Amino acid sequence: MNSVPRISEAEWQVMKVLWEGSPRTAGEIVQALEDSTEWNPRTIKTLVSRLVKKKAISYEKDEKDSRKYHYYPLVSEDECVRAESKSFLKRVYGGALNVMIANFLEEQELSQKEIEELKSILEKKEN
Repeated sequence: MNSVPRISEAEWQVMKVLWEGSPRTAGEIVQALEDSTEWNPRTIKTLVSRLVKKKAISYEKDEKDSRKYHYYPLVSEDECVRAESKSFLKRVYGGALNVMIANFLEEQELSQKEIEELKSILEKKEN
């Protein structure tokens, strides 16, 4: 897919359920979210409909029951994470990656192992 649709925070919850395992029916999505959210089934079905309209997910009709749909993602979790990261970087830091990284590093306590991993990533980028 060329462009990744903009997904709201609530829609991310539905996408996570589908990335964990799909295809799933609306009822299965509702069941998966009932413990982690206080949303009613109608709200979840509205989120599913929005994701279909955004072309983030699609569906196939059940062979045995034409009233039942099986939903599956059209975009991968990695694609969405990359798109959201770019959007965040642009929106919050004006696209300045070095400013964002410096801000996170100043605010976070890092273990020696994490520091070594970051050094390794930077060395790979340098080469």
